[in-house]
Formats: sequence, structure tokens, C-alpha cells
Amino acid sequence: MNIIHIPVLKDEVYSLLKPEQSDELLIDATVGEGGHAEMFLEKNHRLTVVGIDADAGILKKAESRLSRFGKRVELYNRWFNLFFKEYPEDMKRPDKILFDLGISSYHYEESLKGFTFQKNEPLDMRLEKDLEISAADIINQYPEEELADLIYEYSEERYSRRIARAIVAERAEQPIETTDRLENIIWKAVPEKYRHLKIHPATRTFQALRIAVNGELARLKSGLQSAFSVLGLGGRIGVITFHSLEDRIVKYFFREKSRSCTCPPEWPICKCGEKKIAQLINKKPIRPSEEEVAHNSASRSAKLRVIEKIDEEEL
Repeated sequence: MNIIHIPVLKDEVYSLLKPEQSDELLIDATVGEGGHAEMFLEKNHRLTVVGIDADAGILKKAESRLSRFGKRVELYNRWFNLFFKEYPEDMKRPDKILFDLGISSYHYEESLKGFTFQKNEPLDMRLEKDLEISAADIINQYPEEELADLIYEYSEERYSRRIARAIVAERAEQPIETTDRLENIIWKAVPEKYRHLKIHPATRTFQALRIAVNGELARLKSGLQSAFSVLGLGGRIGVITFHSLEDRIVKYFFREKSRSCTCPPEWPICKCGEKKIAQLINKKPIRPSEEEVAHNSASRSAKLRVIEKIDEEEL
């Protein structure tokens, strides 16, 4: 199966992150199958793209898709927060950075890691194989209260306690190791009226597990700061989010960077001289058009925010 992920908000991303100079560097911090990167490379023949992804399997797809661009592409199999924290000294500072935080079609259709409840797969969800804790470990080992808190915190699932209680009861009989068994437990645990809404009742729990396994929210917080630090003056960062937890982090980070005074709130006096270091490009998130949603339903919840760096930050 050769499924190609459809990148969302392509026109909007290009419009706000397009190169202004001929020799710019774009870092695609979540390159996935390379859809956005391919678009930029096709339209700008002197642009260089660095692509980063923690999943070695999907990175091979990007490598194949982008191979025709030769030395204009460089790929790294790393978590983006670590890449920006340990940014290569000999690498040019990026002019543009893109984060597309959505899960690719590859992960649902080909990875066999249990990201979807629509298939019967092992409960894994590790984007990077060396992570210690899998989704099955969380489901089978976490105490009921901790499991309920995790599901609620990372998905805002209203029935997190009922779901956690049902999971603990079922695992006492037999370990829960597959996606279809977990989906069935969740289906039975929630009220009947909740089973027939637009969103499947297992969606939020599966999201919560994926976020927890891969430390997604913590990586995003640290990754945004490190990316902003290495970004060149006049450069831009664009972030596409797909759920409120991610968008809240990005919205807060961008808002803080665009304030006139960027000193930590615990400082008794301002030391930055009220020097503004960033400018919001769009105050409200950009959403996909009705036409795009009709063509690609996965884009439905996408939000794009962009910020521009206008001065160096004193850390």
C-alpha cells in the first residue's frame, strides 16, 4: 500500500512562509511524508529544506519522495525539540520553520503501531521505537486514578473516569494488548447516547494515549522555544495544530513572544527595555476552506498560526 498523506492548508502555509530571498533555509520540523517540503522545493529552485522526523519509517517515505531534489534536502531522524536544542553549529540559521502537528495517514494505515481503533493492531503508539513506555504499558500498568487523569488531561474526555474504571476491570481478567479490545471496552463504558455522536467515543482516549506515550505537549513547549532561539532575524515560524491542547500552547507562546515586555513575570523590574522581539502575523488562527475540508476531511480541525521574529531574545 502506497498511501500519500495530503498536507493541509498548503496555499495558506506557502503564502505566509514563502521565501523572500533565493537562498533561504526552511526547516520542516515534522516532515512526515514530505508533502509541504515538496511544495516549497518545487516552487523555489534555490531553497534548501531540512526535514526532521522522529519516526524512521515515515522518514524513508520522505526520503524517496524528495530524492529528486538532491542536495537541496537534508533529513534528520530526531525529535524536533532535541534537534533545535542541539542545533548544528555549522548550519545556517533557518529563515522559516514549519510545524505540522498532525498524525500522517501513514501512521494510521501502514505503521501497524495501533494509532487507530479502526484496525486490530498491537497497542504501541511509539513514534520512535526506543521510547520505553508503550500505550499497552499505560493501559495495563497505570493505577485507575492516574489513568483517568491522563485521559482527561490529554483529551478532555468527559467520561475519563468511567473509561478508566472499565479498563482496570477488564485488564484484571486479561491484559489489554490490542486496539480493537480497547475500543470495545470504551464503547461499552460510555453512555449509549455518547456512542452515536460525530466523534467515535474512543477517539479522545486514543489521542490521550498517543500524546502521553510520545510526550507530545512537553516536546512542543520546549521545541517552540528552542526553534525561536535559532530562527534568524526576520524569520517566521508557522504551526499547524489539530486539537485545542496543542493550539493553546502555541497561542500562549506566540502571545508571550509578541508582548512589548518579555521579562519573566517574577522579575521585580523590566530588564528588556520593553523591546518587542516578535510580531504576530495572524491574530486569529487560519482555518481550512470548506472546499479543502470537502476534499480532505482530515483538515477539518486544522489551525495555522504564524509569528515573525523581529529582534533577538535575551535569555
